[in-house]
Amino acid sequence: MYWDVVEVQPEAGYRLFVRFADGLKGHVELREQELTGVLAPLRDPAFFGKAYIEFGAVTWPGDIDLAPDAMHAELRRGTPG
Repeated sequence: MYWDVVEVQPEAGYRLFVRFADGLKGHVELREQELTGVLAPLRDPAFFGKAYIEFGAVTWPGDIDLAPDAMHAELRRGTPG
């Protein structure tokens, strides 16, 4: 799909640089206060830095992943982050 992530680079401050299959690229910023429940391990910077791509989604160990279509829509709208 056009929203499949093809590149991810974790950065400080819970930011991800992502590039999608259709060429759209930019930064997605996760808010620390939203990293709860299943996403709580992402609060650890060392763990956050383990992001990788699996099946077009940004993923971390333990089956934690982010919806690529939502990130794509956020970047397309130009939402800061």
